[in-house]
Amino acid sequence: MHPADHLRGSRSDKLRGRKIVLGVTGSIAATECVRLCHELIRHGAEVHAVMSKDAQRIIHPWSLQFATGRDVTTEIDGRVQHVSLCGDVPDRADLLLIAPATANTISKIAQGIDDTPVTTFATTALGGGLPVIIVPAMHYSMLAHKIVAQNIANLKKLGVVFLEPKVEEGKAKMPPIDSIVAAVIATIGRRDLAGRKVVVIAGATEEPLDDIRVVTNRSTGETGVELAKAAHERGADVQLWMGRSEVAIPEHIKTVRFESFKDLEKLVRGRRFDIVFFPAAVSDYSPKKIAGKMPSDSAKMTIELTRNPKLIDSMRGKLVVGFKAQAKVDDEDLVKEAMALIRRSKCSLVVANKVEEVRHGTTRVLLVEKDGDVEDVSGTKVEVADRIIDKAVRMM
Repeated sequence: MHPADHLRGSRSDKLRGRKIVLGVTGSIAATECVRLCHELIRHGAEVHAVMSKDAQRIIHPWSLQFATGRDVTTEIDGRVQHVSLCGDVPDRADLLLIAPATANTISKIAQGIDDTPVTTFATTALGGGLPVIIVPAMHYSMLAHKIVAQNIANLKKLGVVFLEPKVEEGKAKMPPIDSIVAAVIATIGRRDLAGRKVVVIAGATEEPLDDIRVVTNRSTGETGVELAKAAHERGADVQLWMGRSEVAIPEHIKTVRFESFKDLEKLVRGRRFDIVFFPAAVSDYSPKKIAGKMPSDSAKMTIELTRNPKLIDSMRGKLVVGFKAQAKVDDEDLVKEAMALIRRSKCSLVVANKVEEVRHGTTRVLLVEKDGDVEDVSGTKVEVADRIIDKAVRMM
């Protein structure tokens, strides 16, 4: 068994049975392609690499042969690899991913010029209706060239997906490997949320006591991030509304930040989505803010709190998923609390959990439907998020 095969499916089966052609061109970002191949394989994919001559000057074909466990195409020969992998033939690849893509390669593809193995694969893929993702990587001045920009626009009209580069230090760099893999999964994965508008409201509110201090809670926002990632990978148009959080948010997730209850209340007003996930820990009470800074030498301090309305009650969507956290209760009482939330807020589904069963990266939840059906789910937060999305898809 080739070493690459030991990696297959070690992270997930989201690309199991999928065949991906990776086109590599002459950008210094080609040095990232071994990692990219490995991540695609860890999600179950079979990867075939094709390289331009300029790419071979930056990274040796043997590196990608090792990374993929497959022969690497460095020139088109009698095997007509471009047709067998990207043509309109049986058992062809599911996707052509060109990463990194130089300005030269992008412009040639847009003009139908195929004088390198990568551009020949691209011409064949576009002619055969195969999905194509292009990941630009070049100096920013090249990306800003009006003709290059027009070529990108023309390819987008043909259905080519472009990933936004990370612009820094005068360069348009490839986005993180995880973002590229997420885009691949979203393009050729399950896509059972394609065309759906989804919002995930997560994190903790921070209610100001004065100009310095706030009242908040222990929510990390981790569950919300995993739900947003899972919905994105299913093809949804996702927004993540995030309060205070303690976890990294992937660059490919569209994120709107809020701080206080009032901030979130403004965001919610008049908005409608297909699916609403509401794991946010929203403060039930807000203190009366004191101007400036409260004295720090008082023996006692009285804080006046005002009850906040329940924002989930005003959320509108074809499917609203509420979250209920409790402490020191048994499962029966937890289900009763979830049913009470369903009756009050008109949620279709409530994800209920006990705070003592939440650990960093893992959790146990009960999925409670309005008809009283209960499903017990536990595992990593990645696995639980996928199970919650599965349930939401079935209910839609």
